[in-house]
Amino acid sequence: MRRILRAVAAGALLTRERWRSGVAYNLLSARVAQDPYPTFARLRARDPVHRSLLLKGWLLTRYEDVDAVLRDHRRFSSDPLRRNSGHRRSAPLTPDEATMLFLDPPDHTRLRSLVNRAFTRTAINALEARIRGIMEALLDDVDDPASFDLMKTVAGPLPVTVIAEMLGVPPRDRPRFKTWSDQRARLLEPTVSAREREVAAQATRSLEDYLLPIIKARRAEPRDDIISVLAQAEEEGDALSEREMLNMLRLLLVAGNETTTNLIGNGMLALLRHPEQLDALRRDPGLIPRAVEELLRYDSPVQAGLRAALDDCEVNGVPVRRGEDLILLIGAANRDPEAFAQPDRLDVERDERSHVAFGRGIHHCLGAPLARLEGRIAIEALLTRYSSLRLLDERPLFHHSIVLRGLKRLPVAARRVV
Repeated sequence: MRRILRAVAAGALLTRERWRSGVAYNLLSARVAQDPYPTFARLRARDPVHRSLLLKGWLLTRYEDVDAVLRDHRRFSSDPLRRNSGHRRSAPLTPDEATMLFLDPPDHTRLRSLVNRAFTRTAINALEARIRGIMEALLDDVDDPASFDLMKTVAGPLPVTVIAEMLGVPPRDRPRFKTWSDQRARLLEPTVSAREREVAAQATRSLEDYLLPIIKARRAEPRDDIISVLAQAEEEGDALSEREMLNMLRLLLVAGNETTTNLIGNGMLALLRHPEQLDALRRDPGLIPRAVEELLRYDSPVQAGLRAALDDCEVNGVPVRRGEDLILLIGAANRDPEAFAQPDRLDVERDERSHVAFGRGIHHCLGAPLARLEGRIAIEALLTRYSSLRLLDERPLFHHSIVLRGLKRLPVAARRVV
């Protein structure tokens, strides 16, 4: 009965929304979860700064607006405590939950400067041989290339294995890390249920109980892993506290896992739906780095970001009040025809990196070089190992989520190179 009442209430709000602007964003729709881009196009054309009654905030769909807000941390905050909407009830609020994702300067600046040294380009490039080895081992474990799930076989295990190794987690514990990561990631969604919050809280406790003794050990005897780097990090006499270490490691686990999983899954689905683009990569593997950028734009792993207005202002001529939410629809911005020629066309030869899939400004994704590297290696390995790849399900299901866009399964058939 409660579910029915919620559906009726949501329907009434969406009707009001549509009456006001001629368009509505139904975040509860399974159809929109499968393919949000037609809805994004209608919003962008009819009401690019759209008041969502379900989300209690302003939806931004134009590239120019999303890009400007992402860059402007002085007027738009990432801190949930500065929001007037119901999102503050589901967002991390306590010091125990305050990761860089939800901090503004100077706290964000301090933490980012301390963790940057673990993600230098040199440090990431040094991982290439090991990532290739992990990818080859995953493909070696495919029993039957004629029918396997690319999400379960590659897209899921590759990123969690890489980040677990970077953290110094032994192989036997990596399945637990994947479970904890998936459960924590649900907290990013505005549709998270009370039950999912409870599960995520337990996952947090389990993860921190696991990490605490490792942090203490690395402080005493550093090794060649991120925990050691963070434990020894110091900038002008400053260092990470134990609580900040736990928050940072939790963020790195989720961010280093979920988003890259979705990059590989969404990207391969797009290529398999456009076999001429996949063939172009076979003919010229040198296009793969460019293709990764195009796949990030075409079906972005992170679809939305959230900011709060710090003062009364205007966005594209629309008045926004202090404390109101701005929901930045990154997936919509990356399909804006004002920013990208023929944006709904997948083109692996498109030569531009102006997409906002990794964000902008001070919150630009710290792990972007790692995600790009893993995406490139995954595609290269699949094309090298298999002479052909095809979908076994033309409409594989996406998770019903708004912030993180990713597939539940991706059944494919392949033929080994002989």
